[in-house]
Amino acid sequence: MVSETEINRTLKTLNDGGTILYPTDTIWGIGCDATNAAVVEKIFTIKKRSAEKSLIILLDDASKLKNYVKHVPREALALIETAERPLTIIYPSAYKEKLAENVLAEDGSIAIRVTRDSFCKKLIQQLGKPLVSTSANVSGENPPENFQKISEEIKKAVDYVVCYRQDETSNPKPSVVIRIGNKGEIEFIRK
Repeated sequence: MVSETEINRTLKTLNDGGTILYPTDTIWGIGCDATNAAVVEKIFTIKKRSAEKSLIILLDDASKLKNYVKHVPREALALIETAERPLTIIYPSAYKEKLAENVLAEDGSIAIRVTRDSFCKKLIQQLGKPLVSTSANVSGENPPENFQKISEEIKKAVDYVVCYRQDETSNPKPSVVIRIGNKGEIEFIRK
């Protein structure tokens, strides 16, 4: 179980406009406050990633989707409820004024995963904002399977490395990614 001290250290970094390296319900991720465009830009720099590519954000509860997504199809809620693996859904349009514009895709869509991970849930609840979650690797390289496989370049580039679950050696998979339309039509992006 994660300590309150670790949650507080991580929250301080996030509230101070910093980036974190942290365990998620899938693979280790690089994250930040998804409402702060300047710190989101830092993540693009760390990953050496094109700013045209959007980022995934995490929420702690599906009921908060309506705060960030203009239209949440009923099918999305059913999928979140029944998905066996972590599920990222790309919604067609987000409230741009509630998120950093650079987390959105060029077409205004947004990728959101409602996390089941207890550490992430607690962190997001206490932050009171969504959290960016992107794989802990330089763009174009394979995502690391566990903390030990994260490059020193990434570890040194972030402002804080979460001291939790670093000794796990499992090889979790990235989330399933689907795109869902306003009428509930579904397209699989990553299975």
